[in-house]
Amino acid sequence: MTRKKTANVGEVKTGSTARRELVENELYEHATRLFAERGFAGTSLQDIADALGITRPALYYYVKSKDELLAKLVTEVTNGPLDELSELVARDELDPVQKLRGIVEVIVGRRATQPARFRLLIRSEAELPAELTAAYDDSRRAVLKTIAGVIEDGVRAGRFRPVDPRVAALGVLGMCNWVAWWFHPGGRDTAEDVIEQLADMAVGALQRPDHHVLDGEGPAAALKMLRQDLDYLERILDR
Repeated sequence: MTRKKTANVGEVKTGSTARRELVENELYEHATRLFAERGFAGTSLQDIADALGITRPALYYYVKSKDELLAKLVTEVTNGPLDELSELVARDELDPVQKLRGIVEVIVGRRATQPARFRLLIRSEAELPAELTAAYDDSRRAVLKTIAGVIEDGVRAGRFRPVDPRVAALGVLGMCNWVAWWFHPGGRDTAEDVIEQLADMAVGALQRPDHHVLDGEGPAAALKMLRQDLDYLERILDR
C-alpha cells in the first residue's frame, strides 16, 4: 500500500509541474505580445491576467511583478543566443566559415521563431531597470565580440577578405536582428529558407572568391596575399 501511495504522489507532482510549465509558457507568450504592442509601462498585470483568462490573484501564483516577468523574458532573449554561440565557437573541428554560418543560423533562427520577444526587448529598452540594462548591454557586447572574433580568425586564416572585423560583425548582426521585424511565419518563405539564405549571404559577403589561404609565414607570404587581393580588385574594376 505504501508503494502505491508514493507512486500516486509522484504522479500528482509530475502532473502539477507539467501544468505549471504549460501555463507559464502561455503567460510568457501573452506578456510578450502585450509588452511589444503597448510597451512595458502601458501593460498591467491585470491586462496579462485578462489575456490569460485568469484572475489577477491567480496570476500571482506564477509571477509576483511585471519586473520579474520582464526580467525572465529579457534573460531569454539576451543570454539564450550567447550561450549557443559560445558553444559553437568553442568547437575546434569547425573552421571560421562554418562558425560564421552557424552563428547566423542561431541568431536568425531565434529572430524568426520568436520575433515578438526581440521586438519587446527593443521597444522596452528605455524602460528596463538598471540591472537589466547592464546585463543586456554586457550580453550584446559579448555577442558582437564573438562574431568579430570569428571574422578576425577567418581573415587571419585567409578564408575571409581583409575587413574590419568589428564593422563586419555589426553588419552581420544587424542583418540577423532585422529578421524580427520583417519575417512573418506562414508567408512565402519558411524560417528554414530565410535562415539558409541569410547564412549564405553572410558567408558570401566575407569569403574570398577563390578560398585561397596564406601560403607560408612572414613578409613574403603576406606580400603574396596582397598581390592576390590586388588581382581580385582589378578583376572587379574591369567588369
